[in-house]
Amino acid sequence: MKKSNWIWAVFALCLTLIQLPLTVQADDQTPAEQFRVGMEAGYAPFNWTQTTDANGAVPISGEEGSAFAGGYDVQIAKRIAEGLGKELVIVKTQWDGLPPALQAGTIDAVIAGMSPTAERREQIDFTDPYYESDLVVVVRKDGEFADAKSLSDLSGAKITAQLNTFHYTVIDQIPEVQKEQAMRDFSSMRVALASGIIDGYVSERPEGVTAVGANPDLKMVEFDEGAGFETNPEDVQVAVGMRKGDPDVEKVNEILAGISEEERVSLMDQAVLDQPADASGETADQGLVADFKKIIDDYGMLFLRGAGLTLFIAILSTIIGLIIGLLVGIFRTLPLSENPVGRFFQRIVNGLLTIYIEVFRGTPMMVQAMVIFYGTALAFGVSMNRTLAAVLIVSINTGAYMSEIVRGGIFAVDDGQFEAAQAIGMTHWQTMIKVVLPQVMRNILPATGNEIIINIKDTAVLSVISVADLFFQGTSAAGTNFQYFQTFAIIGVIYLVLTISATQILRFVERKMDGPSAYVKLEDINPNE
Repeated sequence: MKKSNWIWAVFALCLTLIQLPLTVQADDQTPAEQFRVGMEAGYAPFNWTQTTDANGAVPISGEEGSAFAGGYDVQIAKRIAEGLGKELVIVKTQWDGLPPALQAGTIDAVIAGMSPTAERREQIDFTDPYYESDLVVVVRKDGEFADAKSLSDLSGAKITAQLNTFHYTVIDQIPEVQKEQAMRDFSSMRVALASGIIDGYVSERPEGVTAVGANPDLKMVEFDEGAGFETNPEDVQVAVGMRKGDPDVEKVNEILAGISEEERVSLMDQAVLDQPADASGETADQGLVADFKKIIDDYGMLFLRGAGLTLFIAILSTIIGLIIGLLVGIFRTLPLSENPVGRFFQRIVNGLLTIYIEVFRGTPMMVQAMVIFYGTALAFGVSMNRTLAAVLIVSINTGAYMSEIVRGGIFAVDDGQFEAAQAIGMTHWQTMIKVVLPQVMRNILPATGNEIIINIKDTAVLSVISVADLFFQGTSAAGTNFQYFQTFAIIGVIYLVLTISATQILRFVERKMDGPSAYVKLEDINPNE
């Protein structure tokens, strides 16, 4: 293949991937006729992600046609939406992002196996419970705590639970327990347990049944009456979370009251049976190659869309960040104005730009994402599109770094060139545009390439605002199929392909900007050749 054809092929591939996110995430601003429900879609059998609409699954907002949410919570949400006369919209959201999303108005309710604890009631309102369960501890089947019957039998064990749940607080009831750091989701805890990092984790019985069904090496410890955790009734109940003062709370209570206890038990039993095959252990022991093949067959398009969104955010944000960096870098190198008023305002702007640079270089992008996305909604009532928010966050962050890179590139240009330009009557801006910036762009190209590579990888932190990038899709798949090593091995390979491809393209561009390694005299060229 000719070099020019190869370039066009790569360009076409990039264009295809960039176009994918345009169909991945729809605008989160929904009409009043919709009932927007937030859930992890990764906490089977309460909720999970699957790639078809089998067993009454509902399309996930922004991923219509490629990802669906199923489980007990989804069936309850369908009943509530029907009772309210609204269309059900599932908004896939990380667990720790559910309360902020609810308060910010990006979702109307949380139906995600959430318990109505006293701490949570201070921030949001809850309906009457729609499920009640017992607490269990999931351990390794061949571990020293497999035969535990009471909390005292777990003495000395390394136990953890999910972050921001009451499960983590009850660990203190185990005598001489080694309380480990809380983990973000159940996927992380299952991996930690299987690898021996922890001896067990606290969970609810439905999740314990799912975990044991998915991994025969695990065991669910159920306690005799009076030998287990002491809890308040609200701690083991599951309710719908809604915004403070929401008038629909009573309506939802009326709808829930119409679902009998027998029907709720039946829905949960059915959810346990309906969860994806991988999560119920049906595909176990097929071999590693077969596992990889099945994951690609089941979630390949989901991964492709995630990779397209990752590439889209990384490339567009780097371009915008470069523009920001150029503007900020050039302004910060301007000589001070001779006019006192102009000099005053120039110093003010320089001070503000310095604050911007230090803040965005000195804080993690994950924190910036939470503050910008949820803070904007809370302060101004603006529900941002997640893809737009992702581009904005990464662009501003990249701009802070690029401004310093650009400033360094400008200072690297010999002072004599500035003096020569001024000697022939060029203004500062003319000198920058016609003399300095062409050299700066070549000098900062490697650093710009590094920013693209960094942004491809750093989009993973945007999962805190539930941007459906490659990492988020991989987490969803692993939380459903329980095949963490296989799933993230595939995700790692995709990231590697993206970064290596970007590196090779950038090196090609560098060589083109450098020109040929050797030149020949015009008279040495034979016109007949």
